[in-house]
Amino acid sequence: MATLPSMLMQSPSGLACLDPQKSTTFPVIRQSQKDKFRIHLISDKDVKEHQLQMSIKELSTDETAVYRNPHKQTVCVALLREGYHKAFTELFTLIEKSNALREATGSRSAIWQQPSLGEQPDKLDQLQHFLARAEAAQRAGHYEEVYVSQLALAQYFKMLGDGWLSDHFFEYCFDTAKLIKVDGGRKEAEANVNLGKVREEHGQLEEAAEHYEAFYRLTLGRKWTDETGRTQNSLACEHLWRIYTLLADKMLENKEHQQAIKSLIKAFQMAKEGGDKKMEGASAYRLGLAYLSAGLPEKAILTLNTYMKIVEELNDIVGLGQAYEAIAKTLQSQGKIFEGIQYLEKFIEIAQNNNLRESLIEACTYLGEIFNITGNYEKACEYFLQAYEAAITLTDPALVEEAQVHYGIAKAHAMMVPVCSHTEAADKASIKRLVAWKEIRSDVFSDPFPAGTEADLVIKGQESQLATEADLVINGQESQLDTEADLVINGQELQLGTEADLVINGQESQLGTEADLVINGEESQLGTETDLVINEEKSQLGTTEPHSGEADILHEDENTTVEEAQEDIPDAKA
Repeated sequence: MATLPSMLMQSPSGLACLDPQKSTTFPVIRQSQKDKFRIHLISDKDVKEHQLQMSIKELSTDETAVYRNPHKQTVCVALLREGYHKAFTELFTLIEKSNALREATGSRSAIWQQPSLGEQPDKLDQLQHFLARAEAAQRAGHYEEVYVSQLALAQYFKMLGDGWLSDHFFEYCFDTAKLIKVDGGRKEAEANVNLGKVREEHGQLEEAAEHYEAFYRLTLGRKWTDETGRTQNSLACEHLWRIYTLLADKMLENKEHQQAIKSLIKAFQMAKEGGDKKMEGASAYRLGLAYLSAGLPEKAILTLNTYMKIVEELNDIVGLGQAYEAIAKTLQSQGKIFEGIQYLEKFIEIAQNNNLRESLIEACTYLGEIFNITGNYEKACEYFLQAYEAAITLTDPALVEEAQVHYGIAKAHAMMVPVCSHTEAADKASIKRLVAWKEIRSDVFSDPFPAGTEADLVIKGQESQLATEADLVINGQESQLDTEADLVINGQELQLGTEADLVINGQESQLGTEADLVINGEESQLGTETDLVINEEKSQLGTTEPHSGEADILHEDENTTVEEAQEDIPDAKA
């Protein structure tokens, strides 16, 4: 057999080699460091591209729909595909209700400015998860799990401020809790208190009271506690105290005093049962004020005294001041003004000692009003001034203006007394004072009258006015002292002109600028300061008198009569 020749092999150098076993020497190719780094980068790039191609996989139809369709559609389809038809119906209903609510409120409402429920993916995810979970638990008859899922949604939306959604799920919790029979009614009690809060927030106080009462009944005798360790029953007492107080306030606004008192009595009992002294004191205070507004001051005093004892135990200074003020008002309604003033003065003392500016203003204003009503205008001005000075320190313009008004009214009342008396007198000096007061608007009425301007002469109980027009009565005879005055003594008429002479007991008296009156040998100077001496009894008719600026001279010696004085009086000469 012929041997075939060996196949030619092409060497890298392009030379043929017949003998494959014969070694061939190739020239060594040296590479630089830069070329080596370039080859390394190309290799890494190829590896990464290969790994990326291997990691990319084709998306399914469902996965593509997640990116292509709205999130609302994706959630709804997922619920239907998993068989949660009730959850889908609930979610779809809530979305439609959200849209209807936005349409009803209009484009200018705050709800319209927010995206609708169907456009909020986070909320849709929460609804999908808990609604599906609740439906699955309901199918299995695990109503506790249904309740937990619904409560989670209610609290979630409450935290976000979506009131209508949280209210919706609190309603569901209440219905579900009634079906739970294994926990002794604890879930039902919790659902009642949550729904009571919802009703209270919406102003439905009567319905809220019903839920709180149910909460109280379910927790009575139970040792259930919350996360802080407080018993659920004491919490029920607090809720009932608050709701009964709110109901009473509403009744008082409608003038339903008897119904309000009944509600406040319930509130006081709940506060006392709850063991909270502060709450009990607040109830007693409100109940006392309700008794006062209903015209029952005796019961108001008893209740307010209870409140006063409670705040003293608590060392509540502000509450003690409120107690003093309320008791003072109650005593004033009974006509016990003086006792009421004593309590208000205690209130002022407490406010001053504890730097309670607002309480001090309130107490001084109320006390000033009392003195203003009773006609003690000087005291009223004093307390209104204190209120004004305290108001200035608070830098409250409205409070300062109110204090100014009170003080101005009291000052006006105080000025009315002298103004009216001067106006009624209508003499020259009084008119001059009125004119001066009109010009300078200052208190000129406190200045004394000039001597002899106004004087009262009383002899044996008879009063004589010595002024511009004066009456002198002696033995039942009246004499009118005018510009030209007549003096009648024992039927004798004496004409008093610009300068008149009066002679009694042989003594001559000049009634002019200065006049002397001598009776029974005693001389009395009627001038700038007029003295009348009868039977050695001396009375000063002069500048000032303790009461109204008019001097009253009382003849105190009952054994001396005018008839005795007339025995020494000869016939008067003109």
